[in-house]
Amino acid sequence: MAPKQPLSRERCLELLASVPVGRVVFTLRALPAIRPVNHLLDGETIIIRSSLGASLPSTATERGAVVVAYEADMIDVEARTGWTVVVTGTARLVLDQALQERYEQLLHPWVDEPMNCIIGIDCDLVTGYELGAVR
Repeated sequence: MAPKQPLSRERCLELLASVPVGRVVFTLRALPAIRPVNHLLDGETIIIRSSLGASLPSTATERGAVVVAYEADMIDVEARTGWTVVVTGTARLVLDQALQERYEQLLHPWVDEPMNCIIGIDCDLVTGYELGAVR
């Protein structure tokens, strides 16, 4: 078993900003749903892009905001080392035109379909662990 060391909030945010992909977890028809997405970190807000017809934007539009979890990690399976970060926070549509334009320039979707919606996730609760090899 590899030892697990808790990480500070600051270190968690640094690590989150260092990777381009994570997974957003939200509720869909009263069940958990998980979607891989690429992201960027702007201060303490995770920014993702989606399409307005997708599940998460539809939920955020209906409720104004929705609580989600966001997870990103970097794991070396052979060395049994790495880290994982989980953020719990409120997701809402980014409606400010200037911010929309900025994020569209900075964050390019990895899938080949229109991404006409930008979602910001507040980093309310941030936890993380570093995984180390057995010493």
